Amino acid sequence: MAELLFEIFSEEIPARMQAKAARDLGQNVQKALTDTGFACADMQTFAGPRRLTLVINDLPASSPTSLEERKGPRVDAPEQAIAGFLRGCGLASLDDCEQRQDKKGTFWVAKIEKPGREATEVLTEIIPQIMADFPWPKSMKWGSGSFRWVRPIHHIICLLDGVVVPFEVAGIASGNITQGHRFMGQGSFHVSSFADYRTQLEGAGHVVLAAADRKARIESQISDTCRKAQVELVPDAPLLDEVTGLVEWPVVLLGKMDEAFLDLPPEVITLSMAKHQKYFSVTHAKTGKLAPFFIVVANIEAPDGGGAILAGNQRVLTARLADARHFWDMDRAQSLESRVDALKKVVFHQKLGSVYDKVKRVAAVAKQLAPLVGADPKLAERAAWLAKADLTTQMVIEFTSLQGVMGRYYALADSEDTAVANAIRDHYKPQGPTDDVPTDPVSVVVALADKLDTLVGFWAINEKPTGSKDPYALRRAALGVIRIVLQNKVRLPLNDELRSFFHDRLKVHLREQSIRHDLIDAVLTDSADDLVSIVARVEALSDFLGTADGEQLLAGTKRAANIVKAEQKKQNEAVFGEVDVSLLSEPSEKALYVALQTASTEAAKAIDGEDYTAAMAAIAPLRGPIDEFFEGVMVNDPDPIVRQNRLRLLSGIRAALAPVADFDKIAG
Repeated sequence: MAELLFEIFSEEIPARMQAKAARDLGQNVQKALTDTGFACADMQTFAGPRRLTLVINDLPASSPTSLEERKGPRVDAPEQAIAGFLRGCGLASLDDCEQRQDKKGTFWVAKIEKPGREATEVLTEIIPQIMADFPWPKSMKWGSGSFRWVRPIHHIICLLDGVVVPFEVAGIASGNITQGHRFMGQGSFHVSSFADYRTQLEGAGHVVLAAADRKARIESQISDTCRKAQVELVPDAPLLDEVTGLVEWPVVLLGKMDEAFLDLPPEVITLSMAKHQKYFSVTHAKTGKLAPFFIVVANIEAPDGGGAILAGNQRVLTARLADARHFWDMDRAQSLESRVDALKKVVFHQKLGSVYDKVKRVAAVAKQLAPLVGADPKLAERAAWLAKADLTTQMVIEFTSLQGVMGRYYALADSEDTAVANAIRDHYKPQGPTDDVPTDPVSVVVALADKLDTLVGFWAINEKPTGSKDPYALRRAALGVIRIVLQNKVRLPLNDELRSFFHDRLKVHLREQSIRHDLIDAVLTDSADDLVSIVARVEALSDFLGTADGEQLLAGTKRAANIVKAEQKKQNEAVFGEVDVSLLSEPSEKALYVALQTASTEAAKAIDGEDYTAAMAAIAPLRGPIDEFFEGVMVNDPDPIVRQNRLRLLSGIRAALAPVADFDKIAG
């Protein structure tokens, strides 16, 4: 087995592209090798600001010899046809062929031995092609050729057991030379193996090769820095991933910001730091309030300990926050209510009008829905009316992710009711599976009204999600409605047109909660429109089937259903109908009939009262009578009338359980 070391060294690769590029490199090389007869399992890929690296530790020196069989003409075919077949196979005579027979006759089969190929030969072919076809989201051309890459390439390493695999890409020949850190490295250096490559990079080269190692260093240094300064990091996982892709040799520094800016909303400060400067925010360890410091991850060990770096970063941050203060002061000079009219100029959708039109619809729906959750209709209407007004503020235009958040601050500045202000902030929630769900009644109403208006509107203009395409995030809106409804126990009637769409989204939501899909199908009917009730029934059914009574009842029900189906198929007619009590002669069939009547009545009563645990308790006693029926009664009685009556009794089991669930849809 041989070691393959492959590195593409270039100008800076955007951080957001690095992880996928490493995966693509590994997958494409693996596929190309597999397609050419090479098997390897020990592969690693690495990505950083200026390099993509791949190493394989178990690459065969050559591919194995293979034997190909090729079907030829019939043995009685003309000599000319057979000769052409041999030429096509590269064979001199029929000595390398054998005869095979099928339904159409006897024919020749050529056995062609293909010798293996050297790994070096294959690599010189596949790597340039992989690089030429590499799936960068964005790429560029440089020089006079047509080759594209994310950034200009400087070096390519390709070594097989220390020997250069020769090829050329975009005028750059493969070799054994690379570079370390742009400023701290030792310049260009030769490598002989992956171990040598990594040792030199992470030593004199000052490059931490693996993204996971760079990330761990950053986290460790941040932890130490925060502990010494008695502050706590404001977690920001996306920012951590981004800065990991920006540095080769991470050095964490703690800078200080002007405390005068702390009167700005904390969200403005943290977003200004993260979005524009890639800084982390910190809070006071004791109070939890934002502290006048920032954490920057530098890409160099500066001789002055980072003083000049921090001074420069502080100047830039001060300018950014000064802009934010200007926006904050300008925005508060105008009330939210006075901004609503400006929404007439903001298009929501060409066929659905402006954002102002949407606001009017949402306000009307919010007022109507308010009693369902115990919210004040006037406050709900007011919150909906103001909910989108901050879209015209300078702060939200600059930081779009603060829509709603800034609306709350501006509403409070206008002395609006706190419930109204909070609803403005919360009406976009939940925007993802980890986002909080509104719980205040006014917030719940406005969030529901906003999402329902979006769904109904796009359904009305036939802009529904198709396949994997959902440009208006309607699936997310539906899941948001579902989470709000379930968490707050809102009994919300579903629009007829949207019911099946909500059912599909509910299934997705419940499966993510590890609830079996067959139990959902067993409870969910086309007309079901109370999501809270549906989920309660599914949970009760799941709990019941986890008991011995539930397990045995399911088994008995399945047995009965199978007998009925088999007889229906034989008779080619339905066996449903009223049971003739006078024909029940065996004690166990009489007992089953009585038990079914009792269970059906009690279960239906419990379902009407929405006591689904009681409904399960009502059907649990059926386990015994069903088992005893099968032990003491012969269903296929010689008398066809008696047999038909017993089949109707068995089909009655399904009818008795129907108010609870469709047991036919439950696996088991």
